[in-house]
Amino acid sequence: MKKLYILCSLLFVSSLPADELSDILSHNKEILFDYQFQSNNAQSNILENSWINPIMLQYRKNFSKQFTNRTIQTGSFTVGIDQPIFRSGGIYYAIKYAQVQRDANTIDIKIKKRETIANAVKLLFEIKKAKLQKKKLALLIKNDKIDIQQKKESYNAELIDSSFLDQAILKKNQDETKMLEIDASLLEMKQKFALLSDKNPETLKLPKLKLFSAEHFKGENLELARDKLRAKEKAYNSKITWAKYLPTVSLQARYTDEDLNPLFPLQGLQEKYFTYGITISMPLNINMFSDIESKKLEHLKAETEVIERRHTIDEEYKLVQNKLKIINQKIGLSKKDVKLYSRLYRTTKNLVTAGEKTKYDAILMRNSLEVRKLDQKIYAIDKQIELLALYTKVENAI
Repeated sequence: MKKLYILCSLLFVSSLPADELSDILSHNKEILFDYQFQSNNAQSNILENSWINPIMLQYRKNFSKQFTNRTIQTGSFTVGIDQPIFRSGGIYYAIKYAQVQRDANTIDIKIKKRETIANAVKLLFEIKKAKLQKKKLALLIKNDKIDIQQKKESYNAELIDSSFLDQAILKKNQDETKMLEIDASLLEMKQKFALLSDKNPETLKLPKLKLFSAEHFKGENLELARDKLRAKEKAYNSKITWAKYLPTVSLQARYTDEDLNPLFPLQGLQEKYFTYGITISMPLNINMFSDIESKKLEHLKAETEVIERRHTIDEEYKLVQNKLKIINQKIGLSKKDVKLYSRLYRTTKNLVTAGEKTKYDAILMRNSLEVRKLDQKIYAIDKQIELLALYTKVENAI
């Protein structure tokens, strides 16, 4: 647990990557993400070397019964290659394409992993918030019971009609129903957390998040970095498409070791020999210009998506800022209420001592004071949940 708390602190306070909190994920989740990273590297290596054609090995055994009362056996073994060595830049662009695609896919996997980690952390916040809401409701239910008792006394004294008592009873029942709903939500949240982590949510300490600058959010944004790489990927793919319609130079070579036909001995023939050659080719395709134009448009679309991503990032940051301002205003109002209820509570206690108020009035005021204190803690968790949306998307959280 001490280790996990240190990792949480490193994630949200220091400049270390947020992936340090991956310790919160279950062992199986961690393995699944490792497999995704390894699979991406393997697929990228295949793509990076896809321009290299395989070496073909062939062994052949022939049996001929063309001649009466005799079967002629001949065998051959060949090693051959047909390898492009020049594609008007296509080979270079294919290698760069594979490298950029690997980096973009790596960030994609990293984003998914960070989102999974963030979901687990968000559930921890929501579980804590639900527990505070239960404490708040417990105080409200106590006030409801006192209110019912007081209205019963007033009703029995014929000071109020039954509708006021009915409303008080209905209020208590509604709060108790809310309590049950929170219990159900807690069960669901704990079940969701168990699907992401094998840790005990009751013993994990919550991280403390702080708002970092808009420049840091944009500069370290994983989605923006991914989109930039996708734009590069489309640029290289456009050049690959352009190059495939230009001249290609290929080298052919073959080594052969074959049996000579014993019935037709010819002077100068060798059983083992090499053949080699070179080919220059260029396709003429009616769809060439449409194909090139299509890939060019995909590149332009990806570049535009980068611009859109920058705009989205700015708006995401502004939205969180504005939400935090509203939550801070709520906290400010609740602090004012705490001061007000503190004064009223002291006054009510004095009035109880003087016999002008009952002890129930003092309990009501004290519970109302504690409710507003709990509201401040709930609002603080709301701030952390809003900040978590930013921390999820940056490369380094500081």
